[in-house]
Amino acid sequence: MNTDNSIQGARLPQGERREATQRGYHPTAAAIGYRTYGIGRALETTAAWLLGFLWVLPLLYAFWTAFHPAEFSTHLSLFAPLTLENFANAWEAAPFARYFLNTVLLVTMVLAAQLVLVTLAAYAFARFTFRGRDVLFALVLVQLMVMPDVLIVENYRTMTTLGIKDTILAIGLPYMASAFGIFLMRQTFKTIPRELDEAARVEGCTPLQVLWKVYVPLARPTYLAYGLVSVSYHWNNFLWPLIITNSVESRPVTVGLQVFSATDQGIDWSIITAATLLTTAPLLIAFLLFQKQFVQSFMRAGIK
Repeated sequence: MNTDNSIQGARLPQGERREATQRGYHPTAAAIGYRTYGIGRALETTAAWLLGFLWVLPLLYAFWTAFHPAEFSTHLSLFAPLTLENFANAWEAAPFARYFLNTVLLVTMVLAAQLVLVTLAAYAFARFTFRGRDVLFALVLVQLMVMPDVLIVENYRTMTTLGIKDTILAIGLPYMASAFGIFLMRQTFKTIPRELDEAARVEGCTPLQVLWKVYVPLARPTYLAYGLVSVSYHWNNFLWPLIITNSVESRPVTVGLQVFSATDQGIDWSIITAATLLTTAPLLIAFLLFQKQFVQSFMRAGIK
């Protein structure tokens, strides 16, 4: 049944409905279906708004508690005064400046290494034919099925053997090769027409020059999306940095926040939520700034 025609038939005047029915339209059934669809759509929208509110509720509580005095952390008052004192107290109570520096160095180091390794590996899997290529790519995909937490003991043993325990390098070294990044960039490179590759070869470009001048510029949106995912993951990573670090000199912001909010420091929810917002603010700002490019890049990545 043609739904559009049926809906149009439901809106015909009384004198024309008989002729519309003879031509295959069913106004009554269409009207019922249209109303049913409208009710279902309204229920879906209501459920989506409800789930969205439940998801954002802890964040709203954190904002409320962080910007109001401690006595208003357990009850809502529209006339509660605003204050920035909680942020100042949180910043002075722990070396957050050092934690932020360590985290920035960590995510920058990991992302730079990942971009180089992911680009070279994805280009090889997408455009070169060599013995064992499919087997190697299958082994890369196996990494997606292995949780990083399973390898914590072996990674700790390896970092200890290398003598780099309790360093920023030890935190980032196990993550410098990303199976997800290789898969994502391979799918993107495979969508690039081979004619561009051949044209660059005719102009005398080497394989690395073709990669740098053709593939990398065309995959820039995907690089942006992957960079946001990588930075977000390593900014929020907690378990492995907690295990491999012991000092302020190498401790990232997530571990520093956990130490700061430990029970021996006393529980002041206003200061704790202020410190939490300090640690998450860079990621929220980055996502809001690049939200459009982030969504569009995954839509164009060629994942089917």
